[in-house]
Amino acid sequence: MKFLEMSKAIVFGGAGFIGSFVCDELSRKGYEVTIFDIKPSPYLADGQEMIVGDILDEELVTNAIAGHDYVLNFAGIADIDQCANQPLDAIRYNILGNAVILEACVKAGIKRYLFASSAYVYSNSGAIYKNTKQAAELFIETYHQRHQLPYAIIRYGSLYGPRSDARNSIYRIIKEALTEGKIHYKGTGEETREYIHVQDAAELTVRILEEDAFAQQHLVLTGSQSIKYRDLLDMIKEMLNHQVEIEYLPNTSKTHYKLTPYAFAPKLGRKLVNNPFIDMGQGLLQIMEHVHEEGDKF
Repeated sequence: MKFLEMSKAIVFGGAGFIGSFVCDELSRKGYEVTIFDIKPSPYLADGQEMIVGDILDEELVTNAIAGHDYVLNFAGIADIDQCANQPLDAIRYNILGNAVILEACVKAGIKRYLFASSAYVYSNSGAIYKNTKQAAELFIETYHQRHQLPYAIIRYGSLYGPRSDARNSIYRIIKEALTEGKIHYKGTGEETREYIHVQDAAELTVRILEEDAFAQQHLVLTGSQSIKYRDLLDMIKEMLNHQVEIEYLPNTSKTHYKLTPYAFAPKLGRKLVNNPFIDMGQGLLQIMEHVHEEGDKF
């Protein structure tokens, strides 16, 4: 009997929040998975390989990609405020790092390059972070035109779920509620988001990687319903038996949007929603359990 070889995928930034879930979903679907990250993955699963390195190391990146069929890039600086405060690092890792990976993909003749962009990419918000994602998308499109490099670009919206940290707004809010009995929220509470659970996002990501219909496409992954922050905070308070005080503070940040990340732009993205999807109430309870497992004392 002849056995078919498994497809090989390498995930840059695979030790991170969304990247680690995508690695697990790839493994579940039968891929041979290599994780490339600047730090060892705490979520490394059986059968997955780990390469610790910097995406600016051209030789290491080129050697790592060789022999793989698919390349997924979640590496770089994803925090909007960090990009604003460290613009040169954001430019190096989000733009130059992406170009280093692109060049290696061309040399390896990979079947598809999947890039993690953002719903902020054509927004009036997002500052330096937005600029780096715009530039990265343009480089990808140019590499396709010049080298016929197949690609898919995913513009992720507001993600939440386990394995997140203080850079994630919902994690930060829940941890503060559990540890201090109080939530300090900068804003009016009327700000709206379409949150998507990280597991739903991971499943859709692998689907986009696999299906020909998504080649050379820009896909938007957000939740199926909008929720105001005021309602979200009240939901968390109710889940914690109303033992949480909510304080609204002035918001001086200009890097985040109020109602929508979208502004008029000629390059549109198709929106995908997982069906079925994880209920947000269940997702919030999952994060509460995750915070407890970290050993926090309340």
